[in-house]
Amino acid sequence: MKISVCTLAHGREDHLRNLVSGLNHSRRPPCELVVAVMQDNRYDLPSTSFPVRQVLLGSQGICLAEARNTAAEHARGELLIFLDVDCIPAPGLIEDYAAASAFNEGVLMGEVGYLPQGATEQGIDYAQFEQLAVTHRDRAGPPRGMVGHCGDYRCFWSLNFALPAAIFRDLGGFDPRYVGYGGEDTDFGRTIVAHDVPLWWARGAKAYHQYHKHHMPPVHHLDSVVANAQIFAEKWGEPTMQHWLRAFRLMGLIEPDGNGGWIKLREPGEAHFALTRQQEHQPYASSSVVLEQLEAQASRGKEASRAPAMTLA
Repeated sequence: MKISVCTLAHGREDHLRNLVSGLNHSRRPPCELVVAVMQDNRYDLPSTSFPVRQVLLGSQGICLAEARNTAAEHARGELLIFLDVDCIPAPGLIEDYAAASAFNEGVLMGEVGYLPQGATEQGIDYAQFEQLAVTHRDRAGPPRGMVGHCGDYRCFWSLNFALPAAIFRDLGGFDPRYVGYGGEDTDFGRTIVAHDVPLWWARGAKAYHQYHKHHMPPVHHLDSVVANAQIFAEKWGEPTMQHWLRAFRLMGLIEPDGNGGWIKLREPGEAHFALTRQQEHQPYASSSVVLEQLEAQASRGKEASRAPAMTLA
């Protein structure tokens, strides 16, 4: 079985070079790496024993969904493995996906370990990666067996997943109406369920996520999150990204419009960015941590408003 690895990239040359170097350590190399290049110039990448094909898309604002679809269209493998550009595949990632897909039809999601800042400064060192990497508090742990059924489509994440190319075509790929950040992964997960395609957690198939600064909830993508939430609701008749929207509301950035949508009240400020910013000592940012803080603040505010007023004798 031929296996293609697909990724997309805009900037982040060091991240992409590390991804390629990781593939060079694979116990089972891919038949190719396909890179959807979302900029005007191709990358200077390490030499490999397998072909690397860079599909130049330019920097004219092509969306992430369309870039992933383009990479898949150019891939020649029977099994497609999608990795985000900030992922370094473990040596067994490809063979783990190959084994799991041989016995389980559907979409597979591998493990992810989050690396702290500076973990890749000395190059590819898997022993160090395994020692330093942490799991995301909001993600399920690996299944006990080769795979475990994922019963919630909202858990689908395009960071590290695999599926047969034929299934990707049958699903129609990612919906390019989701422009900017947010919604396209959940939409793809919802599409998987709508087509009765099994969604699995896979044991192994591990990728190490390289550190980069980020915000969670993604307040720096407020406009696109709100717009894409509306697209999802209109398409599927149900809401999505409710935890992010709840956080934005508690921050005083949006309010319900009374018709199932949202009204933007103001632009986020430095206080919002400070609240959601990933700290340098944290390998990843967690929306739930910030939301818990906001809910606690809101609860304290309600309690204070209910307290009886003090009177002077």
